[in-house]
Amino acid sequence: MIVLENLHKSFGPLEVLKGINLTVDKGEVVSLIGASGSGKSTLLYCINALETIDGGKVTVDGVDVHAKGTDINKLRQKLGTVFQQWNSFPHLTALENVALAPRVVSKFSRKDAQEIAAKQLTHVGLGDKLNHYPSQLSGGQQQRLAIARALAMEPTYMLFDEATSALDPELVGEVLDIMRMLASEGMTMIVVTHEMSFARDVSDRVAFFKKGVLAEIGAPEDVMNNPQDPDLQRFLSTIG
Repeated sequence: MIVLENLHKSFGPLEVLKGINLTVDKGEVVSLIGASGSGKSTLLYCINALETIDGGKVTVDGVDVHAKGTDINKLRQKLGTVFQQWNSFPHLTALENVALAPRVVSKFSRKDAQEIAAKQLTHVGLGDKLNHYPSQLSGGQQQRLAIARALAMEPTYMLFDEATSALDPELVGEVLDIMRMLASEGMTMIVVTHEMSFARDVSDRVAFFKKGVLAEIGAPEDVMNNPQDPDLQRFLSTIG
């Protein structure tokens, strides 16, 4: 499981995470919602140590992420991360992009790494695009490529940072469908999202962030249909 205990993070004088406590169990899907700047993305970056922390503790499967001596590269193999931008290598084909980490990080042979890559690309619906370059793919296909690249390391957890926000509206659905598929397969996921239908339909719990505080958390039907926090009520009314 992933456990956050009294997590604090500041950028200069701005405190962006103010004592967050959250536990995500294996197989659970937790969606983080809230206005931009409320600390949701920073939370993900603290989990996979892309950001340092100023107080508290982040534990992944019993390992203290920010402790001295923690093998961050080994830990990150458990934490597949998909960002807003897909950041593929433009000079590599889809197959080569996805095979890269298994070859470099896990030391698989070229043949074995490409077998893994082909499997994961097929898994996300890109089995017919193995030899296409990123520039030959749509935005939605490039984001699915990014998901396949994360899955190639066989992570225990997937972290999604607004994975659909950079996409044209007509391409959002194909990426959400892949995320729904992963959830149905039992993948543990923390999802920063503005897609309220996804949060409502797929999540086990929804967490509302405001100004660095986890203000409300619970089952989707409770948080989204009967919100208690006045700011959450306003937030849902503005996006609904």
